[in-house]
Amino acid sequence: MCSILFVLWSSVLPAQEYNPIPVAMPSLQFAPDARGGGMGDMGAATMPDLFSQHWNAAKYPFLSSEGGVAFSYTPWLSKLVSDINLLYASGFWKLGDDNLDALSASLRYFSLGNIDIADMNGEFWQTVSPHEFALDLAYSRRLSETFAGAVTLRYIRADYSTGNNETTPGNAFAADIAGYNESYLYLGRTEMLLGLGFNLSNIGTKISYDGGTNSYFLPTNMRLGASLGYPIAKDHTLSFSVDLNKLLVPTPQLAKEGETAEDAQQRIDDYQGISSIAGIFKSLGDAPGGLEEELQEIMWSVGMEYTYLNQFSVRTGYYHENEYKGNRRYFTFGTGFRMKAFQVDAAYLISTAQSNPLDQTLRLSLGFDIEGIRNLMR
Repeated sequence: MCSILFVLWSSVLPAQEYNPIPVAMPSLQFAPDARGGGMGDMGAATMPDLFSQHWNAAKYPFLSSEGGVAFSYTPWLSKLVSDINLLYASGFWKLGDDNLDALSASLRYFSLGNIDIADMNGEFWQTVSPHEFALDLAYSRRLSETFAGAVTLRYIRADYSTGNNETTPGNAFAADIAGYNESYLYLGRTEMLLGLGFNLSNIGTKISYDGGTNSYFLPTNMRLGASLGYPIAKDHTLSFSVDLNKLLVPTPQLAKEGETAEDAQQRIDDYQGISSIAGIFKSLGDAPGGLEEELQEIMWSVGMEYTYLNQFSVRTGYYHENEYKGNRRYFTFGTGFRMKAFQVDAAYLISTAQSNPLDQTLRLSLGFDIEGIRNLMR
């Protein structure tokens, strides 16, 4: 499985042809919730919610509630199989009487289904369940009236074992650094809410699946976002949001015409020899195609959300990735219903480019407000 990350390197291609950036543990990038998923997979600066842990943990201090938990389920390749899915749970709790601090955590489990392994005679031997797993813990604090910062620590584990000695579980550690600013603007006499956010995620070690012989980059990512909420009438709010993403991972150097097998192996060894921290800085200007290719590596998404009475929501969005860097392009649609004690959201994706594992898939999320539940029980 690990060798797949380097297959695309061996061909002689011009700099502007297909050259995606290979990363390990791609599930760390998957949008876990239906609200962010319904707006084009975004959330760096959208209004804070229970799933802010994935998008920007610095948003938690701006929530009015003192705590909450949320769960989400996302099937993959549902048209073909029924046991590949992403399960996600998150929660937060405000600290102190001033509500300036918050602790939050999340658990992510990506199941790759069950695989039956045969012995040398072709007879059934055992069933294995490869999976990817991540556990987060974040601390966020409101540093001013409008700005909050957050630091997230993450333990990561990937187990692709198939019953042989060639593959071993991989472990890694990473951190996120995030910030969020929420302020009000005036357009004439209309007051609008402006959100600005950033998240540098998965800054950490590399991961190995063969006991350390080969190590691979985690999907270290820089996410920048902006959101504007506009009250179009009493009890009616319309928000517009945009997110920009760039992997902070070195770009593979393409093979040159006439390259020998020894040169190709040296090129791959040089790439693997880059440390994860050095790779962050190198990723800002190492694309073989120069500035044009660097700009191609920026993924963007735009989204819109209409809310009535702060209870009913309708959403849509679009996600774009350059055709030479993965070609993920799709529209998303979503809806949500919120009460004081709980919220439920759903999202649907329609791919406009190559086959997408989530194409025509329904995503579901469910959240509970601790304070709302407490009030119901009184």
